[in-house]
Amino acid sequence: MDNEMNYGSDYKFIPATSIESGHGIEVLPDLFCYTIQIVNICFVGNPETNDFVLVDAGMPKCANEIISIAEDRFGTNSRPKAIILTHGHFDHVGGIIELIKYWDVPVYAHQMEIPFLTGQQSYPEPDPTVEGGMVAKMSPLFPNEPIDLGNNVKALPTDGTVPHMPEFRWIHTPGHTPGHISLFREKDRTLIAGDAFVTVKQEYLYKVITQEQEISGPPRYLTTDWKAAKESVIKLEKLKPLVTVTGHGIPMSGELLSKSLKTLVQEFDKIAVPDYGKYIDKKMH
Repeated sequence: MDNEMNYGSDYKFIPATSIESGHGIEVLPDLFCYTIQIVNICFVGNPETNDFVLVDAGMPKCANEIISIAEDRFGTNSRPKAIILTHGHFDHVGGIIELIKYWDVPVYAHQMEIPFLTGQQSYPEPDPTVEGGMVAKMSPLFPNEPIDLGNNVKALPTDGTVPHMPEFRWIHTPGHTPGHISLFREKDRTLIAGDAFVTVKQEYLYKVITQEQEISGPPRYLTTDWKAAKESVIKLEKLKPLVTVTGHGIPMSGELLSKSLKTLVQEFDKIAVPDYGKYIDKKMH
């Protein structure tokens, strides 16, 4: 393992929370969604087998909490086979370095996300001017410098397979970030969407705190390519998922999911795309 890893110089704890923080939901027997402050992580695997994969790595300074939840669910000293990242924003990689050091496990992300995870490139800066509420206005406070995982992060296989998750395939869902991915299991149409779409209006502080459930596009203040984001949502809706866990918000399933996702596709420019902001293509309105 390469120990030359570091977060950006702007890495710090972000004092944001929600009523779901510290709570977990067993969405399926082998899919456990856990909320860290305002973001979800997923443990994929059956507790009876002690064989699991972690999807995403939470908020800054959260590694000990993730390790504790993993051991509660899978047993003392258990560790995942791998960590899969939907993308590399600060709230999805917050505990990643400590987790790699503690567990000594491989990390996988899309090839186009690797520069943001190896110190080569920063994401575009958050947009506090975008249409939205207090969270959007707070976004310049969020860590934005790239983390550097060195050779501990690997590109996902190009054939769509997911290491140590044989029933899932990864789907490229860019827009929120260039290398954003979602994970889909055909047999029960389970979707781990990441931030391709979410089930809470992530820009509004009150809705983040209360976790009021409503389907929405990717968080506006960090989304830079709305045309690609729309195409990604269309791609995911065509899969007709029966259950989904998103990066933010409460898991959604059944008719509520299918109707909400269909509406999001039909009215994406109205529901998801902000009326103003520095990354907005005026042609989408």
